[in-house]
Amino acid sequence: MTSRTVLSLAAAGLLALPAASSSATLHTCPLTIKEQQGFGVTYVTSLKVRGVTCATGKRVVRGFQACRKAHGGLKGRCPRSTSILGFHCTEDRGTGPAQFSSKVTCVKATRRVVFTYTQNT
Repeated sequence: MTSRTVLSLAAAGLLALPAASSSATLHTCPLTIKEQQGFGVTYVTSLKVRGVTCATGKRVVRGFQACRKAHGGLKGRCPRSTSILGFHCTEDRGTGPAQFSSKVTCVKATRRVVFTYTQNT
């Protein structure tokens, strides 16, 4: 292989990277102040989706929050075995004396809904 061929192949590979990674990126869904406060928690601070619409992402957030509250109230946790519109969610929760913040990742095959929220307790 000549150096020109190698450079051409490298350039073609670099040009293909953005297309491949863009399919794996999360799309940020805009949230109004009313929506941030209307999902059943104190605040939903961010919502990102991949492979689903923002409307579906918002339905998953509402379902997760209803599940969480049904399993312990404000400090409750939604069991991993629970399916919310076919999504299974995991939660990474920080703690504090009067509130906590969480990052929730919900997965259904290659589809994802990722959101963060703050709950005053």
